[in-house]
Amino acid sequence: MAEQSDRSKPSRFRSNQQPNSSASSSPVPARVSLVTLGCENLAKLTEFYIALGWPQVLPATQDVSFFRMAGSILSLYPAADLAADAMVAVERTATVFRTRHTLAINVASADEVDAALAHAAEIGARVVKVGQQASWGGYSGYFADPEGNLWEVAHNPFWPLDERGLPTIPESPATPAE
Repeated sequence: MAEQSDRSKPSRFRSNQQPNSSASSSPVPARVSLVTLGCENLAKLTEFYIALGWPQVLPATQDVSFFRMAGSILSLYPAADLAADAMVAVERTATVFRTRHTLAINVASADEVDAALAHAAEIGARVVKVGQQASWGGYSGYFADPEGNLWEVAHNPFWPLDERGLPTIPESPATPAE
């Protein structure tokens, strides 16, 4: 009977796969291969990410820059060209920061959070939230790149990092010690 009621739920509420499975039978694989940030000043933003110490995949051109990240590629591309490629209007906002998304970097300790934020600030980022204890039990802070893209730097003691520095999420969620 329980199986029948589970089938009556919309498909978005049930999964045909094991929670730990990395394979996907979906035509839309569950992975991020490339993150593209639309930018106003490609040269300036490229210099910033080079100064962070991130390895470029190819030398920058007038049109695009690529940086190798653990498991994916970061691309910098002029915002107007990105909008044209997607056939949408260029979104202009009056805010200083782009807050519809954040990108996150997990590190192994709270000290590494503070060191990353300090380095980002030294090369021109704006620290918008200093490293601090987070409500979810970890430690995190945020910086904005020169064009306002928000990056969270976080230490999550409940998600160990693998050999590439990527978080692994345990099958059963850990709870903070009381």
